[in-house]
Amino acid sequence: MKVLVDTNALIWFLVDDPDLSVPARAAIRDSDEVFVSAVSLWEIAIKSARGSLDVPDDLEARLAPLGFLELPVGWRHARACGTLAPHHGDPFDRMLVAQALIEDLIIVTRDRDIPRYGVRVIQA
Repeated sequence: MKVLVDTNALIWFLVDDPDLSVPARAAIRDSDEVFVSAVSLWEIAIKSARGSLDVPDDLEARLAPLGFLELPVGWRHARACGTLAPHHGDPFDRMLVAQALIEDLIIVTRDRDIPRYGVRVIQA
């Protein structure tokens, strides 16, 4: 199984938050490939700079030893994002949907609007 971890699920997993669902935790821990989008780190950086999110300075350095793989934003992702129905107003989540569709990934998320795109989801 190949999964894409959304921003909230990533943070919950890293801090061992008990609110992360058991299936989500298992998917992140046991999947063949676990991707973290550059979009999620961008969102984290913005929220951290605003002071609305406290994250460790070495966040990126913590991801690789856990087996997380970087998913950059590519041209195909950007193009697909532009064709999505307007179910979701958050540009970060829309890009995660586009990436999941293009790369055939399952998104680990608690977001209620993401499943409306027909992408596979594991509830976080």
